Amino acid sequence: MAEVERETMEYDVVIVGAGPAGLSAAIRLKQLDADCNVVVLEKGSEVGAHILSGAVLDPIGLDALMPDWKEKGAPIKTKVIEDNFYMLGEAGKLRVPNFPMPPLMNNHGNYIVSMANVCRWMAEQAEELGVEIFPGMSCSELVYGENGEIKGVVAGEFGINPDGTKGDNYEPGMELHGKYVFLSEGVRGSLSKQVIAKYDLDAGKEPQKYGLGMKEIWEIDPAKHKEGTVTHTMGWPLNSNAGGGSFIYHIENNQVYVGFVVHLGYKNPHVFPYMEFQRFKHHPMVAELLKGGKRVAYGARAITEGGYQSMPKMVAPGVALLGCSVGMVNVPRIKGNHNAMLSGKAAAEAAFDAIQAGRSGDELTAYEQDVRGGEIGKDLKKVRNVKPLWSKYGLMTSLAVGGFDMWTNTLGFSLLGTLGHGKSDAEATEKASKHKKIDYPKPDGKLSFDRLTNVAFSFTNHDENQPAHLTLKDPSVPVNVNLKEYAGPSARYCPAGVYEFVEEEGKDPRFVINFQNCVHCKTCDIKDPSQNIVWTTPQGGDGPNYPNM
Repeated sequence: MAEVERETMEYDVVIVGAGPAGLSAAIRLKQLDADCNVVVLEKGSEVGAHILSGAVLDPIGLDALMPDWKEKGAPIKTKVIEDNFYMLGEAGKLRVPNFPMPPLMNNHGNYIVSMANVCRWMAEQAEELGVEIFPGMSCSELVYGENGEIKGVVAGEFGINPDGTKGDNYEPGMELHGKYVFLSEGVRGSLSKQVIAKYDLDAGKEPQKYGLGMKEIWEIDPAKHKEGTVTHTMGWPLNSNAGGGSFIYHIENNQVYVGFVVHLGYKNPHVFPYMEFQRFKHHPMVAELLKGGKRVAYGARAITEGGYQSMPKMVAPGVALLGCSVGMVNVPRIKGNHNAMLSGKAAAEAAFDAIQAGRSGDELTAYEQDVRGGEIGKDLKKVRNVKPLWSKYGLMTSLAVGGFDMWTNTLGFSLLGTLGHGKSDAEATEKASKHKKIDYPKPDGKLSFDRLTNVAFSFTNHDENQPAHLTLKDPSVPVNVNLKEYAGPSARYCPAGVYEFVEEEGKDPRFVINFQNCVHCKTCDIKDPSQNIVWTTPQGGDGPNYPNM
């Protein structure tokens, strides 16, 4: 494509992504300096459209950012009043008492929330302070300065034909320049991935680990609804096939969040995470809760699980990585939103000090020091060994040894030191010949649903007259390598049915990418055993349109 001329706009700070980290950074910058020129670019059709989280929110991050959030009308109302943890068998359950668990696992003082709605409210607060927020603006490229620093992004390019040529309605987009650029794209962001690779930010760090989180919202019988109840489970149906577990959160209006997380480090390529989720809902405990109810929404996203030892360097010249772009989820607590908010606040304070000192385009080392040495680092360091123990030795060992390690860490030491993760999730996938196929029951259409039916409840939409945002490094690999050696795992690990192998009589199998279905979870970019699939941003406004995930 020929060189494109674009208009430019100048800002003090350019923020990519209107999630909890990016919005916290924008708000804090304006709190520190009302004249600071801040812009937030969001690829979703509106703020919150691409936000999916459990979520039980620890308000520590919001308390630090806006202590008066209650008075400002934040949509954070449902206090956790009951906290249950079960080990499941196929037909039964065993309640695990709360008292042996370390204090950090207690949900007292936390709230069940829709993070999509929390982010919508945060965007309102930011705009009241003078922050410019542009939804429907995908950031497709980084802009580099003369000295190799990142000085901005390209946003709002539209009208490219499927073959890559410019259509009749082509819009080149704009370059938005800043003294600093914050990348708060969420898990496995396309620009963050480029920055980490270009500046070798993950050198000397453990590989990042991930989970796939899937979630449905159900309206249930009011007689079964217990607002404020939080339930987590482990065990069946995953058992030894993969790590993971479930959550069931009772929110307002007789609704429950029903979610399921599968750790993506599983070995058996026949594992079908989405079908594990659907099978889970047929457990007697869950089926009885949902009986007579109806599912009203569905979505999925990847979760960063590597923790303390997998966090890359967070800064490079002109740029800082925030929140899940770094990976700040506390895995045993299943919480990361509080750390995302704290990271946005810390990045904003570092950028404010730098701009006040007349600096721009350098590394915001104060931000990284704040994260690693402050509340975020302390939160993640205490639980750093739970995930590697789980991955290497299984659920029961991680519960026993990991629980003991968390207790000792509350006292300031660990007998285990810091354990490594070893392989990436892609590398962990073994050849299909080493494993048996898994027989999954067919969805019944009442409790469990096929993928395409459920994807309709994510309200996903992509303009088909654009290049596929899911690209292949080598088009021959899916059939010649992944299908032959790994039984075509992309047909299973994707929770939206994007990938399929089409077999026609007398012809070789064809690999088909139905990018219109994509819910932007990034699992393919993470789990593909050949690392052949690259997730990039489609044009702005495309993707899921989550109502109150």
